[in-house]
Amino acid sequence: MPPRPALLILLSAPALRGLLLRLLVALSMLLPGAGHAQAADTIGPDGVQQLRGAVSAVGPEGGFPIGAPTRPVTLPDEWAESRPGLRGALWYRVSFRVPAAGQPGAVVPGDMLALWIERVCSNAEVHLNGRLLARGGRMTLPYTRHCNHPMLVPLPDALLLPGDNVLELRVVGHELASSGSRLRAGALSALQIGPQSVLAPRHARATALQVEAPQAFSAVLLLSGGFMFVLGYLHRRDSHLAYFGALCVGWALLNVRLWWREAPLGHVEMEFITVCLLGFTAWAGVQFLLRYGGLRLPLVDRLLPAQTALLALSLLAAGSSRLHAVATVWYAVLTLQVAAAAWWYLRQRRPTRQVWLMAPLLAVSVLAGVIELGVQWAGWPATAAHTAELVVPLVLALVGLRLMQQHGHALQLAEQGKLVLEQRVREATAEIERNFRQLAELKVEQITEKERKRIAADLHDDLGAKLLTIVHTSESDRISTLAREALEEMRLSVRGLTGKAVRLSDAMGDWRAEVIGRLGQAGIDGGWEAPEDLPQRLSARAYVQTTRILREATSNVIKHSGATRCTVQAGIADGDFQVVITDNGEGISAEVEGRLDRGHGLASMKGRAKQLQGQCLVESSPGYGTVIRLTVPLDQATEPSGPEAAGR
Repeated sequence: MPPRPALLILLSAPALRGLLLRLLVALSMLLPGAGHAQAADTIGPDGVQQLRGAVSAVGPEGGFPIGAPTRPVTLPDEWAESRPGLRGALWYRVSFRVPAAGQPGAVVPGDMLALWIERVCSNAEVHLNGRLLARGGRMTLPYTRHCNHPMLVPLPDALLLPGDNVLELRVVGHELASSGSRLRAGALSALQIGPQSVLAPRHARATALQVEAPQAFSAVLLLSGGFMFVLGYLHRRDSHLAYFGALCVGWALLNVRLWWREAPLGHVEMEFITVCLLGFTAWAGVQFLLRYGGLRLPLVDRLLPAQTALLALSLLAAGSSRLHAVATVWYAVLTLQVAAAAWWYLRQRRPTRQVWLMAPLLAVSVLAGVIELGVQWAGWPATAAHTAELVVPLVLALVGLRLMQQHGHALQLAEQGKLVLEQRVREATAEIERNFRQLAELKVEQITEKERKRIAADLHDDLGAKLLTIVHTSESDRISTLAREALEEMRLSVRGLTGKAVRLSDAMGDWRAEVIGRLGQAGIDGGWEAPEDLPQRLSARAYVQTTRILREATSNVIKHSGATRCTVQAGIADGDFQVVITDNGEGISAEVEGRLDRGHGLASMKGRAKQLQGQCLVESSPGYGTVIRLTVPLDQATEPSGPEAAGR
């Protein structure tokens, strides 16, 4: 039975929410800048003035409202804490003095004072001594979304007074209730005034870390995530790639607000889309962890899409007046789900290189959720959220590279396996073709063997019977002799057709009896030299051809040599089957040998030897007799003896 999903276990813990709340509050106390205690204006060693004391008033555009109720505030001022129900515009008035020459913060020739605003949400316009200096963008609905973008405003010397100067900032923003995050409600950070040469690098670093780097990472995640989603979709076995691609695309879309500041959608619509994208991203992250860990739960596959739809419906039902409250609950639920999936993944995996790679992703993902909860519940500063926005896409990009490396390695192994399989298929195909050819050859041999046996039977039963009748009934000795010779030749041919191997010792006996008998009848002294016991079996073909060569050689000795003695030596030497026929006759001259080749069967003898891959040599000279040497390779003349021969 599979273990109960950790997600269900965590969600069912009754005291978990209270414990998490206490943890967040404790962590918030450790973060710098978490509290907003009263702080005085200061000037740093670099000459930059930190302006924290201000007065605020609600009023229309045009200038700080004269006679309107004012409220002293300490910057940074988060509307979520000081004015949670405020939406629209709020004026801030701050006084400062221009440092005289030689004092800290005094500008040098060629430089000028500048105002740096680390954070303003959603947008602001700046007035110096009653003159409009700068505006961050559209100040009417829908406001330009300037929350992540710091502002650097040069202060012209012509507008600066030698004594006290007044900065008036009109900030437009939204109430907390209609914002998915506290960080997107109205806010103004502390103001910094100093030499532009000092504040410009600070502004560039903040812009790079808060805007440009997340933008670059998001663009990379959007492209790589889309590619991995398509790759995982096409390779269903690697569905974790599709979910990781969806995770990357979802996180990239979450940060669209970083560069799409002038989106025509209203604040509530953008917040609705952002929270829904966060739910989609959490869904993709949980499924990625489960699928990458080798777990597929049909119930979870159905519940997570339903949960995403429920999130959207709950936000629609809540409306703008309760969007923040509902979104905060969902942040907690999604964080718990990601944490549960991460816990399950690490619990199921052994400590491998893969786990050590995934551990930072899991830690950062859970940390991002904790930071979001800390921002919502404990009022953590915006710098914490900016850190998560920078680190999370970096970790996702590194994990994506690792996943692509693993997928590429898997494809390489698959390609190698394909090549090996193709090689095996080729070898199997070649083996099948070889077997088919062998079977075809065997079939032909079987048919041929059957036909040979039929012909042999016909010769033996029909022609043999007739020749035998002639031998016994003919009154002519010559006709009877010719019939007997034809009968012997026919019997030899039948033996060759039947293909029955002959023991070499038995063949030697047959040859000796025939050769010595024929020589004796012709009055020639015959000799035979051969081993008595040869275990090899002579093939039927070699037996027939050798017999005919011996008959032809014996006939030539009897008819043409004039010899009184003829000796035959047979046996095996140097891996060859050899027969040597020697006579003491008149010999053969070169001119006569040419005629004998044509008329007395020497050419026939040589041809038969050649059929056996051997040779038949004739050595002779007038007055010195004749030597005929028959040499046949042993593998062409013999067949295996013992059990193999018995099987044949």
